Amino acid sequence: LDGTGKGDINTGVGFLDHMLTALTKHSRWDMTLKCDGDLHIDDHHTVEDCAIALGEAFDKALGERKGIKRFSSAYAPLDEALARAVVDISSRPFCVAELHLTREKIGDLSCEMIPHVFQSFATSARLCLHVDVIRGTN
Repeated sequence: LDGTGKGDINTGVGFLDHMLTALTKHSRWDMTLKCDGDLHIDDHHTVEDCAIALGEAFDKALGERKGIKRFSSAYAPLDEALARAVVDISSRPFCVAELHLTREKIGDLSCEMIPHVFQSFATSARLCLHVDVIRGTN
């Protein structure tokens, strides 16, 4: 978690790789994530398993969760869109992801999986996460 923002990510799902690479860069986490999933069937288990593995690694890196800032929030303006993420590192997993996605897919990633990524990560990381797209459609 106390890294430099270097990522080596290859999940086989291009948009997920892009988003996790952006996460490493902006959070300054160092992350190596490789997945050889069953993409010949669909993206569900590959994407879900990556989020679970990332959550478990995050939970392990936090250790006893002592001496850390428990609550945090951030806003991200992305052209016409505005997103907000709020986290409570509480050991009580919960997630609400209100994204208002209207496309079926972004690249090879099913849009229905994006909230599931947040839910799987929050459960495995044992944290409370709220992610909202406040405005914007793209």
